[in-house]
Amino acid sequence: MKPRPTIIDVAKKAGVSKSTVSRVIADDGLGVNQETKERVLLAIEKLGYIRNAIASSMRTDRTNLIMLAIPDITNPYWPEVARGVQDVMDKEGYAVVFANSDWDEEREMGYLEMARRNRLDGILINPVQVSSEKIEASGIPTVILGTREEYRTFDRVGADSYIGTKLAVKHLIDLEHKRIGMILGQREIKSTDSRKRGYVDVLQDAGIAIDENLITTVPFTRAGGERGVATLFQLDTPPSAIFCANDTIAIGALQAAYAMGLSVPADLSIVGLDDIDSAATTSPPLTTISKPKYDIGRQAATFLLEQIQADRLTSPRKLQLAGELCVRGTTALLIKK
Repeated sequence: MKPRPTIIDVAKKAGVSKSTVSRVIADDGLGVNQETKERVLLAIEKLGYIRNAIASSMRTDRTNLIMLAIPDITNPYWPEVARGVQDVMDKEGYAVVFANSDWDEEREMGYLEMARRNRLDGILINPVQVSSEKIEASGIPTVILGTREEYRTFDRVGADSYIGTKLAVKHLIDLEHKRIGMILGQREIKSTDSRKRGYVDVLQDAGIAIDENLITTVPFTRAGGERGVATLFQLDTPPSAIFCANDTIAIGALQAAYAMGLSVPADLSIVGLDDIDSAATTSPPLTTISKPKYDIGRQAATFLLEQIQADRLTSPRKLQLAGELCVRGTTALLIKK
């Protein structure tokens, strides 16, 4: 195999010093006239020289790599977030390394250690179990995707799931539903779930008693949604409407309802959360709460760049972006029987 050309090879071919080649590659132009610069660039092209990014990072203390760590790469919520991140980072010359923790604490910790060991410049993370103390111990600029209070010492960017849940449940109340079920998504971190708080608060505001039997917790999957519906319909008086913690769960709930011979929305109204692409293509199309997924990624990446480039630390920032109710075909006025 032919050896890769080195910076010394380029210098010899161009008839200049190695430091001159380095300055041209760095594109600072200090002390290099145009004729010499063109000679160096021509030598680079003819030799097929590729800059050694690892060696460069040791000199500059930058790798121009950041990590996007998420719990489930199969969840359709994340591609738009990733696009927002990548669009910002690309413009600044950064590459994005994707890490899928698959809801596993050891894997999540392994990715943090990998980021530290490989000198990544920053981390964007939607944490599963890792604590804020452990993230802080990595010493890497970090932005949290989400607004959970246990990470308040970091910049945080996310949608307001509390308000989104209230919008969803109020929509069902406005359609005269009073027996409203909730299928929560299972979290490994034991924290007050903003969705449950929104659900409880809006029911109490409407004077509807809270029935804990109407709340079930499942994984954030279609199978979880199917399981949630099966659980709720074992009750003596099942719900007439269900709010689901995300659209993936809601689509599973919709499939389970059809399998049980229920008509949606005549027998059961269903609302999701996130407005993933497939939400508009179910039969009937899913009523849901949209989240500004692309903007979440873009704003989080912007915060991270500001941290990486900052001369001094700033106070942690929290940005919650609003969602909107998207009324489609899975909700309807309750038919009194």
